[in-house]
Amino acid sequence: MGTDTDVVKTLVEHNIRPSVQRIFIMNYLMEHRTHPTVDEIYTALAPSIPTLSKTTVYNTLKLLTEHGAVLTLTIDEKNTCYDACTQPHAHFLCKHCGKVYDIAYGCENLRTDIPTMEGYKVQEIHYYYKGICKECQDNNY
Repeated sequence: MGTDTDVVKTLVEHNIRPSVQRIFIMNYLMEHRTHPTVDEIYTALAPSIPTLSKTTVYNTLKLLTEHGAVLTLTIDEKNTCYDACTQPHAHFLCKHCGKVYDIAYGCENLRTDIPTMEGYKVQEIHYYYKGICKECQDNNY
């Protein structure tokens, strides 16, 4: 999915100085559309980057979020997840397996310029759906 060129371009477009850790983390998010947590990212990347720490992953994700390169999802009360797809879209959390899925249906209507109270500017909109995914239903959960 993401090449090193795509990853560096994405970082630069969001005014983020590329570093080895930032490139690896952003690349992981672009290639793995699974809405991973800090722990999942750290576990996946630590063998390739022995000097990587969970603190570095956390701080990098915070920076990526602050610059609009990734979304922070708090759909699950237990975990914070990250998404490299920053286009408006909804998410579905399976209450059985815990997976988070992207929902594209109707997303053309999700906008951040919705009129609000005077003096307020909407910067984020989160649409979360919760239930049982098809896979869990097929397995009789």
